[in-house]
Amino acid sequence: MNRVYFLLIVFFCIKSVSFISAKKILLTGGAGFIGSHVAEFLLERGDAVVILDNLNDAYDTSLKRYNLSRVELANGDKNALKIYEVDICDIEAVKQIFEVEKLDVICHLAARAGVRASIDDPYEYSRTNNNGIITIFEMARMFRVNHIVCASSSSVYGVREHGLFSEDDAIEYQTSIYGVTKRFGELLGYVYHRLYDMSITNLRFFTVYGPRARIDMAPFIFMDALHHNKIITIHGDGSAIRDFTYVRDIVNGIVKAIDRPLGYQILNLGRGEPIILSDFIATMENIVGKKACIHYGPEYMSDVPITHANISKAKDLLDYQPLVSIHAGLQHMYDWYKNEYLAITCKKKCNSPENNIVVCHI
Repeated sequence: MNRVYFLLIVFFCIKSVSFISAKKILLTGGAGFIGSHVAEFLLERGDAVVILDNLNDAYDTSLKRYNLSRVELANGDKNALKIYEVDICDIEAVKQIFEVEKLDVICHLAARAGVRASIDDPYEYSRTNNNGIITIFEMARMFRVNHIVCASSSSVYGVREHGLFSEDDAIEYQTSIYGVTKRFGELLGYVYHRLYDMSITNLRFFTVYGPRARIDMAPFIFMDALHHNKIITIHGDGSAIRDFTYVRDIVNGIVKAIDRPLGYQILNLGRGEPIILSDFIATMENIVGKKACIHYGPEYMSDVPITHANISKAKDLLDYQPLVSIHAGLQHMYDWYKNEYLAITCKKKCNSPENNIVVCHI
C-alpha cells in the first residue's frame, strides 16, 4: 500500500512540474515549413502556442493552410492553440495580440526567405525582415517578454571557399539582400539585449529540408522534377557543397533554445557534415528510383560555393545533436511528397473552377 501511495505522489509531482514548466509561446511564421513543425512539437509536449502569420504569397498559400491544419491536429481538443492572420509589420495589430495574450517566450521565425528572391525584391525583404523584427522586439520590450529566439541564416557568412563556419568569424560582407537582413536582426538583438537585459538567441540555420519543405528551395525543386521526369537545372557544375540539415534536427535545436535563456548568443544549427550537391542529387535518385536529367546553367552571383556549420557551440550550450542522415531525411521527405504533397496539389486542381472533372493519378 505504501508503494502505491508513493507512486501516486510521484505521478502528481511529475504532472505538477509539467504544468508549471508549460509556457505560452508566440510563434511568428507558424504556418511555414519550419514554423509548423515547431508548433507541432510545442503543442505535443504541452505548451500553449500563439501563431502569428500573414500567410503571404511568397509560395502557394494552400500549402501554408495545410501546414496549419497539421498543427491543429497536434492541438486536438486542448484549446492550447491560437492563430492570428496578421502581418508582423502591422504594429497596432501585433500590439493587440500582445495585450490579449500573456506571453512567456517569443520564437520569431517569420521572414521573407530565400537568397535569389531577395535580389529581385529588396524592398519587400527589407520591410518584412527589418521592420518586422523591430516590431517584435519593441512589443517584447513594452510587454516585458524577456526571452526571444530568432531565426537567422548561414547566408550571413557570405562567400567562403573552405573551412568551418564559426559564430565568431568576421562577416562584414554578405552576398545577398537576405543575408544583410538576417545580419541586421542579429545586430538589433544585441542592442535590445544590452539596453533592456533581454535574452536573445539567434540561430543560424543551414539549408533545412524535409517534409513540408518550401517549394522554392532546391531540395523540393529537385525532388519534384525527379519524380515527374523533368529536367533539373543546376546553376554551376554541381560541385557546390551544402550543409543540408533535416527539419526535425533544426526543431530540436529551436526548442532547446526556447527552454534555455542564454543572455545574448549566436548559434549555428546545421548537421556539421556537408555534402557535394551532385552527391545529394545521387542520393535522391536512389530514393526516388529514377535517374535525373540535369542541365547545367550559369552560376548566380548571390550563390556561395560552400556552407559548413561548426556546431560545437550549440552542442555545448544547448546539447544540440543532429541525428538524421541525408539518406534517412530524404526518405522521410519523399514519403511526405508522395503521400501528402501530391494529394494536396491534386485536391486543389480538382477543386479549381477551371476543372469540373479531373482524374488524378498519384
